[in-house]
Amino acid sequence: MEKTFRLLVINPGSTSTKIAVYHNECQVFEKVLRHPAQEIKKYPTIYDQLDFRKDVIIDTLRDNDISPDGFDAVVARGGNMKPVSGGTYRINRQMLQDLRIGIMGHHASNLGAIIAYDIAGKSNIPSYVVDPVIVDELEELARFSGLPEIQRKAKDHPLNQRAAARRAAAELGGEYKQFNFLVAHMGGGISVGVHKKGRIIDVNNVLDGDGPFSPERAGGLPVGSLIDLCYSGRYTRDEIRKKVVGGGGLVAYLGTNDGREVIKMIENGDRYAELVYRAMAYQASKEIGAGAAVLMGSVDAIVLTGGLARDEVLVGWIKEKVSFIARVMVYPGEFEMSALAEGAIRVLNGKEKAKNYI
Repeated sequence: MEKTFRLLVINPGSTSTKIAVYHNECQVFEKVLRHPAQEIKKYPTIYDQLDFRKDVIIDTLRDNDISPDGFDAVVARGGNMKPVSGGTYRINRQMLQDLRIGIMGHHASNLGAIIAYDIAGKSNIPSYVVDPVIVDELEELARFSGLPEIQRKAKDHPLNQRAAARRAAAELGGEYKQFNFLVAHMGGGISVGVHKKGRIIDVNNVLDGDGPFSPERAGGLPVGSLIDLCYSGRYTRDEIRKKVVGGGGLVAYLGTNDGREVIKMIENGDRYAELVYRAMAYQASKEIGAGAAVLMGSVDAIVLTGGLARDEVLVGWIKEKVSFIARVMVYPGEFEMSALAEGAIRVLNGKEKAKNYI
């Protein structure tokens, strides 16, 4: 009889922390812990929030009659550590050190492993991260940018991309590593990953705004025009970055980052809103087509995931343009919490070995 492993899953965001309890792959409890802006502002740095966030998690578990000591492992969303290949990593002191200094940047997700390690340490159980945001498996050719001073990097949605790809592989009757997929995660940013037999060998750097424009990102801009804008004297460096990441795309064109609002505009006869939304689908489709060239046409399926994959209109426009390449499979929403649990379970039941972070 298969052993039942009890897991605590932790996923910190900028103004919230998602927690969940899993019995193997079955979720039995979930809670989104909201952190009001006035509360967060009390802390000078992200790392000063550590005890506050950890205490809220422990208190919430106890309030729901869940013992913080009753788990077999704690698993968290991975933050900005050194680039690694995909997989499940046991949290160690080197990882904690790199997250604390923000070796690849500072983000609330950096707290995930630190909190998980602290909670797990009190019960002497293992703690893990799975497919952290800095997974980098790019092939050599994909790293060239055109300037020696700039190397292309993988900063995208590896956790959710891989989770959706695993679901597609199961539906096709096999394992993730047996297939070639093009996976488009469509949320606040749009990342299109080229998955070749279990590795993401190419992907746009969505965290820096590269690739298709999206609800909150400007996407790949004409370089000359961007240089002119940077030196126009109208914007500071931080203001330009905000226009590219956070204030670009649908926000810049239509004043909203919500695809549902855009659909309402279109239904009310807003021709410009439809044109912008179609252009976003057009650019996403182009990125998928580019990925097909990387795989030389050997594509088992195109996988659409993320919040925007719930929008049948947008998905329909993308299907019209890319379905000649391969079957299009749609898995709406995000699977971060279940993907974290599944990664830990694969290690605990011996299907995979935990990787060592060095």
